[in-house]
Amino acid sequence: MTVYNIALIGFGGVNRALAELIATRNPQWQRDLGFSLNIVAVSDLYLGSVISPNGLDAKTLIEANFTKGGFGQLSGGSAEADNETIIKTAPADIIVEATFTNPKDGEPAVSHCRWALQTGKHVVTTNKGPVAIAAQELKDLAKVNGLHFEYEGSVMSGTPVIRMAEKTLGGAELKGFEGILNGTSNFILGRMEGGLDFASAVKEAQELGYAEADPTADVEGFDVRLKVVILANELLGAKLRPEDVTCNGISKLSLADIEEATQAKSRWKLIGSAVRNADGRVSGNVSPKQLPLEHPLAGVNGATNAVSLNTELLGSVTITGPGAGRIETAYALLSDIVAIHNAQANDGKKDAA
Repeated sequence: MTVYNIALIGFGGVNRALAELIATRNPQWQRDLGFSLNIVAVSDLYLGSVISPNGLDAKTLIEANFTKGGFGQLSGGSAEADNETIIKTAPADIIVEATFTNPKDGEPAVSHCRWALQTGKHVVTTNKGPVAIAAQELKDLAKVNGLHFEYEGSVMSGTPVIRMAEKTLGGAELKGFEGILNGTSNFILGRMEGGLDFASAVKEAQELGYAEADPTADVEGFDVRLKVVILANELLGAKLRPEDVTCNGISKLSLADIEEATQAKSRWKLIGSAVRNADGRVSGNVSPKQLPLEHPLAGVNGATNAVSLNTELLGSVTITGPGAGRIETAYALLSDIVAIHNAQANDGKKDAA
């Protein structure tokens, strides 16, 4: 039975949710997936860091009420976070990177991924920063070292848009895409349809945990811009940078705009899109759009995400699913580990042949 030793970089909602799944699902994964996961290290800015070559009990990690620097109480632990040491020296097969997203230069997550790949460890991440800004470098580094850099959860959480498009739409000739890629802004627009003004809708989103204290990245489209870059580069072979994508958010939409759309039997949505132009270049855009009610994205409500892939042979193929959530995003990390496991199994079969 295969056991993958993993190190968790960041122990916020997503990696904590992965630990919850490990605590309860490992026997099922052994049976159904052919592997189990063993946490050998964790590093977190608030809690500190800990290494245990034999493994840390996932249940203890999630149930212990650690205060600031709490990992220092554990054997092999320190009250200080030391991501670099954990990544480079922990006896891990896979580094699970789930720290905050830096939209400017992707740091420190880019360095986290780079250190892992340089020291012989696979990487799975939900972090948009390193994927939008340094994906090609990191994929090349992984390839040179016979490793995997996987990032399904960087777009649409656990909904497998990247892998699904790559694995099931080969030959369909993808021409572009458009999508609702931020659940917070979609929730806010829905509440404005219900009569709330923008500020009140944002406040409600914050109270429900959909929006951060500073909602700028969501409502101004910056989060969607990173996802457009990731999808355009991955699925259309583009080489876009975030600054290449035109970006406008929803903060300037008024209740009058919402009401006008309702009267016209349409609905405002924040749409992230990219298209391959006649000259072969790919252009990306993020902006609010007024969609007719019959449009496949018009009926996507709440925190749900969706993307319509425009293909030459099939027309529009729409993928809908959760775009946020702790467990949903943790599932994306699991799906990346499944992909690594299956690839290694296939490599083993080739070697045996």
